[in-house]
Amino acid sequence: MPAEAAGAPTDLKCRTEGSGPAVVLLHGAGGSHTVWNEVIPGLAKQFLVLAPDLRGHGRTPAPTDSHFTFAEMMGDVVRLLDDQGVTSAHLVGLSGGALLALRTTLDRPDRVRSLTMVSGAAYTDAHTRAIAERWSETYAKEGPDRFALRLLKDLYYPDWIEANLDFADTLREQVKHQDFAPAVHWSKSMAAFDERNRIATVARPTLIVQAMDDAVVDASHGRILRQSIPGAKIRILAETGHIVPMERPQELLEALTTFLQSVESSRVVPPS
Repeated sequence: MPAEAAGAPTDLKCRTEGSGPAVVLLHGAGGSHTVWNEVIPGLAKQFLVLAPDLRGHGRTPAPTDSHFTFAEMMGDVVRLLDDQGVTSAHLVGLSGGALLALRTTLDRPDRVRSLTMVSGAAYTDAHTRAIAERWSETYAKEGPDRFALRLLKDLYYPDWIEANLDFADTLREQVKHQDFAPAVHWSKSMAAFDERNRIATVARPTLIVQAMDDAVVDASHGRILRQSIPGAKIRILAETGHIVPMERPQELLEALTTFLQSVESSRVVPPS
């Protein structure tokens, strides 16, 4: 694997709740810790929940030398664990955050207790790359409002949008004021993401959560992950789009809680 550029780690702004074994929730490109808002309170009843804003996202500024490579962003996550005094954590990632969680599990297994990938994949295929390119083109050529409408169509299940029209209005307003340059740069790193040669070496308990109606990451990736990672468990959600923590927070919370409790109850310190 070629070396990735990486500046010095940066401090991540982070929502912290609860106590117990640490769970780190990683959002995707263009998002923030708030995507987990409906999941955090339930998890915090049993776990120390760390929900950071990754560099250039939410409340965390991007250092001027940021490359937005996975090596760089992984360094930020490890620094967060160090700052919190956490030796190892359960990693839960959504979309690009799922790719980051996978890369961290492969490169720094000593810091990982378990891996949960939500709307994730072992590699970025042509379909997902085309979606990201369409977003960039829409934003550049048609403006923020058309871009927001494109996001609503691609990221969420139609019935959920119809039931949450206030959210649609909020997103359209948010897009007018958000700097998407960090998301664009991170998306370029995602376009080259491919861990198919290493995926079978994942040596941590793994949960895959995949939406059947995900228009960004095809549902087949969930099956590929389950078949490739030894002992992986899978939860498939029907009539659900890409942003599972917002569309199905209760189902995700139940799946996560059951999985994490199982890992903790049977946990022995794994080899590095």
